[in-house]
Amino acid sequence: MKTIFKTLTVVCLLLFSITAWSASTKEEIKALSAQVEAMQKDLAEIKTLIKDIKVAPAPRAAAPAFREQVVSIGNAPVKGKANATVTLMEFSDYQCPFCARHYREVMPTLISEYVDTGKLKFVMREKPIPSLHRNAMDASMAALCAGDQGKYWEMHNLLFDNQRELEVDNLKAFAGTIGINTSQFNECLDGKKYNKQISEDIRLSEKLGMSGTPGFLVGLTDKNDPDKVLMSEYIKGAKSLVSFKAAIDELLESAE
Repeated sequence: MKTIFKTLTVVCLLLFSITAWSASTKEEIKALSAQVEAMQKDLAEIKTLIKDIKVAPAPRAAAPAFREQVVSIGNAPVKGKANATVTLMEFSDYQCPFCARHYREVMPTLISEYVDTGKLKFVMREKPIPSLHRNAMDASMAALCAGDQGKYWEMHNLLFDNQRELEVDNLKAFAGTIGINTSQFNECLDGKKYNKQISEDIRLSEKLGMSGTPGFLVGLTDKNDPDKVLMSEYIKGAKSLVSFKAAIDELLESAE
């Protein structure tokens, strides 16, 4: 940009010099000088305008649209009967305020009315977004590390209940409150034992066409292999309880 501006300036000066040399009177030279001055001002304004132009970043490749497909549960944390008719899979970030709202306002009813009655299996997958939430990765790690000692859901609840206090020292203090071996937990957390699993969860969500958090998949559990679920609906964001109940009830009816 600077090179272009300098070149234009030099050209103007050269034109002035040539024209001035051929001018026969002082008045003509004075007039030409004024013209060049005006041109330089115009060039300065053009330079300012060019600097203010914001170059738009290259558009990111669009995520593939969600389509009905079979998804494996694998080693993700599960709540409810393994062979429950319907499976709800959540991809969540422990620092995401919308995820916490879903946890507080929707999940208690889904658990009491569907999970506890054997109709629904609830599966959690990790989807921390470090670019937005600096403690989210450590929080997901803490939940999975607590899961090593059978306390995933207890840690899960603590993380959402204390969403503004997810620094590593607090995570280690939480471990003590849920009665697990803190040395084992700290070693798991500091060693980032579950980095690979968390990364795989994030990649899976992207492959499924899910964006942001929270994101949910709902589908029918395979009767012959409870590890597999035919996911037929993607619920994006912290939707109302009515939305979740409608999706689950429709699948329950279709399975009868």
